[in-house]
Amino acid sequence: MAEHNTILIVEDEKDFVRALEILLKSKNYEVEIAYDGMTGLEKARSLRPGLIILDIMLPKINGYKISRLLKFDEQFQDIPIIMLTARAEKHDEELGMETGADIYMTKPLDNKELLANINQLIGEPAADDE
Repeated sequence: MAEHNTILIVEDEKDFVRALEILLKSKNYEVEIAYDGMTGLEKARSLRPGLIILDIMLPKINGYKISRLLKFDEQFQDIPIIMLTARAEKHDEELGMETGADIYMTKPLDNKELLANINQLIGEPAADDE
């Protein structure tokens, strides 16, 4: 069963990850992090997050391969993927969509656009009642 409220960030730039983590936690999402492709793929399979934010240029396995491995596996194909990358060429975006990305975004990050895309794919998390 997917953890609907959990977002897995697969990104090797630690400062960028920290900024994303702060943004997402401020909106009540649970956040898991992987700094390389292999760890990201393993966490995606074990955690079944509600959504994955995936860089393309990663150590060990690139984001295109991760997306393809998840999207072409019936167990994981329902996990939405937002590719968030510095690769802004049209052919990069086309390849991202062909390999299974639901949304392709380029850096620098527009926080409002990212949150709108997350909301479109998985909705907003329930507010904490604590």
